[in-house]
Amino acid sequence: MAVPVAFFAVFFAYPVGAIVSRGLHADGVWRFGRITDVLAGPDIRHVLWFTTWQALASTALTLLIALPGAYVFARLDFPGKQVLRAVVTVPFVLPTVVVGTAFLALVGRGGLLDDLWGVRLDTTVWAILLAHVFFNYAVVVRTVGGLWAQLDPRQEDAARVLGASRFGAWRKVTLPALGPALAAAALMVFLFTFTSFGVVQILGGPTFSTLEVEIYRQTSEIFDLSTAAVLTLVQFAAVGAILALHAWTVRRRESALRLVDASRTASRPRGTGQWALLGSVLVTVAVLLVLPPAVLVARSLDASGFAYYKALTHDDGGTFLVPPIDAVGVSLQYAVAATAIAVLIGSLAAAALARRDAGRLVRGFDALLMLPLGVSAVTVGFGFLIALDKPPLDLRGSWILVPLAQALVGAPFVVRTMLPVLRAVDERLREAASVLGASPWRVWREVDLPIVRRALLIAAGFAFAVSLGEFGATVFIARPDNPTLPVAVARLLSRPGELNYGEAMALSTILMVVCAVSLLVLERLRTDRTAGEW
Repeated sequence: MAVPVAFFAVFFAYPVGAIVSRGLHADGVWRFGRITDVLAGPDIRHVLWFTTWQALASTALTLLIALPGAYVFARLDFPGKQVLRAVVTVPFVLPTVVVGTAFLALVGRGGLLDDLWGVRLDTTVWAILLAHVFFNYAVVVRTVGGLWAQLDPRQEDAARVLGASRFGAWRKVTLPALGPALAAAALMVFLFTFTSFGVVQILGGPTFSTLEVEIYRQTSEIFDLSTAAVLTLVQFAAVGAILALHAWTVRRRESALRLVDASRTASRPRGTGQWALLGSVLVTVAVLLVLPPAVLVARSLDASGFAYYKALTHDDGGTFLVPPIDAVGVSLQYAVAATAIAVLIGSLAAAALARRDAGRLVRGFDALLMLPLGVSAVTVGFGFLIALDKPPLDLRGSWILVPLAQALVGAPFVVRTMLPVLRAVDERLREAASVLGASPWRVWREVDLPIVRRALLIAAGFAFAVSLGEFGATVFIARPDNPTLPVAVARLLSRPGELNYGEAMALSTILMVVCAVSLLVLERLRTDRTAGEW
């Protein structure tokens, strides 16, 4: 645990603490009264209210739309199911900047709906809610559908034999068993939407602002660190409560259910109802998950074809010091470095957490590993600038700063992917190797590594995709001569003109394709043991 603890202490706790300290500590005095002053302001109360209710609305809408998909993937077997699973999962690994850009191309000014029917949704909250459903659809399908596929269908059949209707049997037998998975999925969707930044930044404009967007505005535009510090503490407390609830629901799911082999619970669709349900899910996937990326690709092309892509190869001497296309190579280099760091840190943490003799302190660190997913990435990025500026940690001029920030987000995915597999390794195998004279390192190399190798590759793939699309922290620390893809897209969107808009669409398409390819590779590596654990 020494290396993971040190990493998170230096590159997470220290930068966040530096921001809070500078905001609430001045002239040797802690100004805790500033917390009350900030929260009493009508503008901040409006931000808190909007952040909360849009997260609740996004969560409810996602559950409503995604639960039929969870059933289809859990109980029905049909041609192309694995391809459809990959299509459903692609939006989750897309950067939020790409998601916002895709919906801007669909519902914004000059978008598909505007061209066809004169309808614009980018000035309404519906654009944000639909983008959140697009992003989190896979969370519900994977989390709830993964458990649903392992529930014994004979229990529901027994209730039907005893006189219950189909809906009554589902409500009294299946729904209570799905309760922990539903709660876990709802909490994760709420967490992602409560801390939403890229989607709201692009689609919300000046009208709508979440806590994360307001922290960015207070930090980078108004330079009010005290207000940003208070909002960071509020978000930190909310995320901590959400993660605590999530940990409790996961433990309940793991300890209270008897599961069967998922491969034996799916069957071909039978009857009009199941075929109609499958059809409705396919239509939902096509309209909600496939149409926005398709429109994004279409908007990246002009009448002459690839003019926007060709423009990316030229330096306009304005926003970028290098041609925008250079962001592709920069992002890939940063993502590779971030993946290596995240795999190292996450693997060590997972190995420590998987030990059956791990103490309570070590097990408590499991929840802390998830905090970077919910704590303001904007705060982390700005904290890097003001905290890591003195020897021996003067890193502001170093390229490693960006991969370190990205690795903070990727490491929790590595832990969540590898931990279930490591916990499933029979301890007697390790003990036998030790009795035969193997050192602890050789035990890991000869026993654990062959078993977890595939999970390790999957974890690396997720870390790579997540690192590639990180935006909140990178927007502060990426240098103008080395912009990442999400930062380049955001800068192009902030500039007026058709050419800038087209270039933003082209760069977003490139970023989407790279992330989608990463996901397809993951699907080929996926195993039943690791499929539903992320």
